Amino acid sequence: MGRKPRKNDSLPGSLDMLILRTLSLRSLHGYGIVQFIQQSSDDQLLVEEGSLYPALQRLELNGWIDGVWGVTPNHRRARIYKITEAGRQQLDLEARKYAKLTLAIARVMGAQ
Repeated sequence: MGRKPRKNDSLPGSLDMLILRTLSLRSLHGYGIVQFIQQSSDDQLLVEEGSLYPALQRLELNGWIDGVWGVTPNHRRARIYKITEAGRQQLDLEARKYAKLTLAIARVMGAQ
């Protein structure tokens, strides 16, 4: 029996970074992105459709990803997303900001 993923309240601030990271590994359709994030997080992160598609649209408008219509391995028509060079640069920036933030939080949590 698998456990049901929980909605993560901290996800909205990290969603762009998680999508960019996922697409830096391979091009995927929306459902594939959701699955990858969920599986990679040991079912701790759940990306809901209502959050995913606006984020994909925002990333595409920023020029960080490109989406083209294609066919999934299940022979369904879907939009397949890939990261752009600008997206890789943004991912690098977001990853550095994330590392600084988590270090700062760890320092506070370790303070006595």
